[in-house]
Amino acid sequence: MSASHRGCDGVDASPTALGVPEWWVLVTTEQEASVSEVSTIGLDLAKRVFQAHGADASGKVVFRKRLRREQVLAFFAGRPACVVAMEACSSAHYWAREIGELGHTVRLIPPAYVKPFVKRQKNDTTDAEAICEAAQRPTMRFVSVKSEAAQANAVVFRARDLLVRQRTQAINALRGHLGEYGVVVAKGPSHVAQLIARVEDPAAGLPAAAQTVLRVLTASLRLMSPPDFSPDGVEP
Repeated sequence: MSASHRGCDGVDASPTALGVPEWWVLVTTEQEASVSEVSTIGLDLAKRVFQAHGADASGKVVFRKRLRREQVLAFFAGRPACVVAMEACSSAHYWAREIGELGHTVRLIPPAYVKPFVKRQKNDTTDAEAICEAAQRPTMRFVSVKSEAAQANAVVFRARDLLVRQRTQAINALRGHLGEYGVVVAKGPSHVAQLIARVEDPAAGLPAAAQTVLRVLTASLRLMSPPDFSPDGVEP
């Protein structure tokens, strides 16, 4: 007498010689993978929509997930501690500090070291996968996470450099325009006050239209030259 048994997944299972049915259960990759098995998450940073790629210790894909900006911290707050890898871009240090405070180990990778791991057409999904794979390489080199103070010092340096260049451009433009009307002043930031005085002097004989525009330059020079601002030898 033959008997047919149906497993919980709807697959028929025939009895063995001993009359004991054999059962086959189909398990998908999603069922096998547990978030608790994630050892590394590659996070592709963006302005609004982030892409996360989770893998276990063997490199097997556990999940792929798109996250809106406001969901990122809540997502990592609900995950067991693991390695979170990102490319070392402008906003990476902020996210590294925030995610690190949630108990995760954060790794920042130079973009040039991630590029060789992009297997197909470049997009957010493949970038996140490449970041995850690069972070799992034992010889990978990482970038140190900057503190807020270190980033503030960098902001001061870059902003000052920008102001020095803009100040030099404004001085050169002012000197050049005044030279067209026969007004010549010695070079150097220390003589800027003379340039400003000639522009604002009603008796300088400058056309009204030119004087109006040149006063915009003198006003910008005052804004870019506070009392404690030193050009340190900048020669226009």
